Amino acid sequence: MTSTQEHVKNVRDRLARYKEKRMGLKKKRILLLLLAGITIGLSGSPRTTWKMIGAVQKEWRELGRQAAERSLNSLYTSKLVDAKENPDGTLTLVLTEKGRKRALTYNIGKLKISQPTAWDKLWRVISFDIPEDEKPSRDAIRGHLLAAGFYELHNSVLVYPFECRKELEFITELYDARKYVRFILATNIDNEAELKNFFNVS
Repeated sequence: MTSTQEHVKNVRDRLARYKEKRMGLKKKRILLLLLAGITIGLSGSPRTTWKMIGAVQKEWRELGRQAAERSLNSLYTSKLVDAKENPDGTLTLVLTEKGRKRALTYNIGKLKISQPTAWDKLWRVISFDIPEDEKPSRDAIRGHLLAAGFYELHNSVLVYPFECRKELEFITELYDARKYVRFILATNIDNEAELKNFFNVS
């Protein structure tokens, strides 16, 4: 990467962080509620003002109608949400693909992998070979896996003792990196004693 390209990338990264800070808490909460499948009925037009209709769930009431309507307009303008027309002429708010990925980004900090009471004696080995020009995605994926409790054998090889395929798919889909990541089931690793001690399994 040339110095000019690196400078452009740094500027873009700073701009992305600035935009992220500008995303208000109410907007983030709306995206996460929609991601969780909590729906809201609307009337009116996004070109004028959304109006919430019918029984509004507790989560939406806590946001406050006026504040939520302002946030919805902003999210619609940013193409993070869209409105699906119903047969009765009302609207239902839905996440766009762009909005879904943004919501996943906010939600990933809560990622937890459930642990069964008994270990099945299999090691889950995650190996990834992500190109250098996608280094931010590579570092982010590694960081998420480490935060979730994975053991790092090498920079691009991590180990976990319990089923974690769904969580891995969630992370790799978020960063469009599934084609670079391999999932391996292993019955034996030569430093198994160290791994068992790390994960407290036997």
